[in-house]
Amino acid sequence: MGIAMPDSPQDTESRPTGMLPVRASAIVVAAGKSERMGGIDKLFVEIGGRPLLHHTLAAFEGCEAINHIMLVLSLEAAPAALELLKTGRFQKVDGTCVGGARRQDSVRAGLTALRACEWVVIHDAARPLVTTPLIEDGIAAAQETGAATAGLPVSDTLKEVGSDETVLWTVARENLWAAQTPQVFRYELLSRAHDRDDLEASDDAGLVEQIGGRVRIYRGAETNIKVTTPEDLAVVEAFLMRRRTAAQAR
Repeated sequence: MGIAMPDSPQDTESRPTGMLPVRASAIVVAAGKSERMGGIDKLFVEIGGRPLLHHTLAAFEGCEAINHIMLVLSLEAAPAALELLKTGRFQKVDGTCVGGARRQDSVRAGLTALRACEWVVIHDAARPLVTTPLIEDGIAAAQETGAATAGLPVSDTLKEVGSDETVLWTVARENLWAAQTPQVFRYELLSRAHDRDDLEASDDAGLVEQIGGRVRIYRGAETNIKVTTPEDLAVVEAFLMRRRTAAQAR
């Protein structure tokens, strides 16, 4: 039970990508309320000349390992998202559905609407700098245990704080990782976790852990940030510009 740690960061970084034995479907979760964005919907904020959601979908559209994409939306975002799908010509987005009150409700809706598959990749739409290698690394890592999550080792010193905002103690950061998405699962395993109405977790790996699943963690990326505030948009823009500059220099 719990998260299985890689032997070392190099184990995931050195694996050749692009030669995967399996393919997967993807659920892109875009049903959030953008509550910390100052009244704007982060999905449609332009970054590098394209809406944030376009960047996320383009990474999965261009990934050979992905066959189908299910986009989970809020009712409010649906009209603009459907227009984006039309103009963006995303061939692999062959389904959309409405999400729920919680993130896990939205993923469950996506699982229900998704066509039959063996492997499913879950990704937050608010992480627009996901890459094809990151998706493929997750699919490869999940082959061992049936479940995998991207993540990074925690580098900050962690403090547990009481209700009076004083430090109770310092948490040892050895073996602590901050989880990201993509997260990859056998469809049957993730569905079984979501069928348990008594379980609750902030991510899908947490649900799978609670039914005894063993989740492999693989190295994510510093650039794979989740946009939650307006300040994050500037960081994503800077990373995107750096990526384009590096590509032009090759």
